Amino acid sequence: MSYQLRREEVLDGDSLKAMLVESPARAAQAILIAAREGVLDAQALLGQILLDGQGIAQDQPLALRWFGIAAQRGHLMARNMLGRCHEHGWGCAADTTIAAGHYRVAAEAGLDWAMYNYANLLATGRGVVEDQVQALSLYRQAAELGHAKSMNLFGRYLEEGRDCPADPLAARLWYRRSAEGGDFRGQFSYATLLADEGHVDEAMSWLRRALAAGNQNFLRVSGEALNNAPHPRIRAMSGKYRQRASELAQPLG
Repeated sequence: MSYQLRREEVLDGDSLKAMLVESPARAAQAILIAAREGVLDAQALLGQILLDGQGIAQDQPLALRWFGIAAQRGHLMARNMLGRCHEHGWGCAADTTIAAGHYRVAAEAGLDWAMYNYANLLATGRGVVEDQVQALSLYRQAAELGHAKSMNLFGRYLEEGRDCPADPLAARLWYRRSAEGGDFRGQFSYATLLADEGHVDEAMSWLRRALAAGNQNFLRVSGEALNNAPHPRIRAMSGKYRQRASELAQPLG
């Protein structure tokens, strides 16, 4: 079935994003048309839906190509996604050194996601020389821009006093902001602090949110950690975390 799309609809980035939710196949057609006409956001969006297979056949090499086109024209998220592709080997051979270069460009231009991704490489010494101080600085910058995942990691540095003065109160604040921002790791971090403070009911609420949103590896590792929790209600969540991790490990279909 073909759709007749108004030109203003094709060129309206907000309309394209709304259509991705309502009708992925129709949105994909509109995004493809707009990308070919040179609409910058559409070119980046085309890379994303090709990467995800959303409304269109998944094609990682072609996604990489469109991210490259948009990045060359100055689209920061497309530059960040080039980094993601090179880091994980999506449509190309995995190369964290190349990934770091893309992240750095977008981070220096002010993109919070790129700050976070570049900081992750710096913190682990992948593709770059390990630099905890620079990683901390980037996590802080991204956190202050509202990036929930960076809030959690900035909080961890503050809690542990790693390459900065320990500040438990500030760490608690950043964990709470991360949790409220929707990061499942931040929700778990905040729940852990609440449980230590004796606020078990509130901790359980955040643990349930993290359980619902977490990925397989997070749930597996966190489930093992919960098994050693001193409070029995918190400890009982361990089995639910491990069960959900097993469910996510099962192939679909």
